[in-house]
Amino acid sequence: MKIITYNVNGIRSAINKGLLNWMESTQADAICLQEIKLSETQLVAPFFEDLGFHCYWYPAQKRGYSGVAILSKQQPLNIEYGMGHSSYDEEGRVIRADFEDFSLISVYFPSGSSGDQRQNFKMKFLDDFFVYIEDLQKKFTNLIISGDVNVCHQEIDIHNPKSNANSSGFLPDERAWVGRFLDNGYIDGFRHFNQEPHHYSWWSYRAGARQKNLGWRIDYHFVSASMQTRLKSAAIHSELLFSDHCPVEICLF
Repeated sequence: MKIITYNVNGIRSAINKGLLNWMESTQADAICLQEIKLSETQLVAPFFEDLGFHCYWYPAQKRGYSGVAILSKQQPLNIEYGMGHSSYDEEGRVIRADFEDFSLISVYFPSGSSGDQRQNFKMKFLDDFFVYIEDLQKKFTNLIISGDVNVCHQEIDIHNPKSNANSSGFLPDERAWVGRFLDNGYIDGFRHFNQEPHHYSWWSYRAGARQKNLGWRIDYHFVSASMQTRLKSAAIHSELLFSDHCPVEICLF
């Protein structure tokens, strides 16, 4: 089974840059999208349905903002929209698809880079998401949480850890949250297979950051430790330029 997470930074923009051709060639079983930035999802759904996907969209109430989706070749047993917190759900940040032996979540964590108010919102989301997942664990033994977490966990996950020590996305409390989350029974899918530096999933559009590979690894697959023996491989497709992020892949037996 191949699962991909991808912050597309606008689903229509990514389509115009060649997303559909790549999706057809990559033969993924499920794709978790973030920042779809589209309310009228009926305009694009047929493109993905033609590729064999069942499509589930959760746009933000604010037009042209945020929003998540799950596209799956296998029809889920159940779909849950949101996490039961109106302030997050209005922004279209969490969607969950339940299958027979696991549950898949596409999530878009808030960014705190615009100022203290959004940073505080982000930290509250981290706390509430942790509780949300703890409650889900009582119902689902096997969880795959895929998405844009907007946090670099370790120094090897960011191009310049020293100069970014006080930057949102690499703050000590944010990094500690990722560590605490993993210690609560989850595996960082990419780091399970690759401990090398210079693997990133997001680059600023400024100063030629992508060409110089001055990036951040902020997109993850968190996999329940109970599924460790099913992990087969992981990859970051940094060569794909449909967004300022790139797709992150995990394969399971």
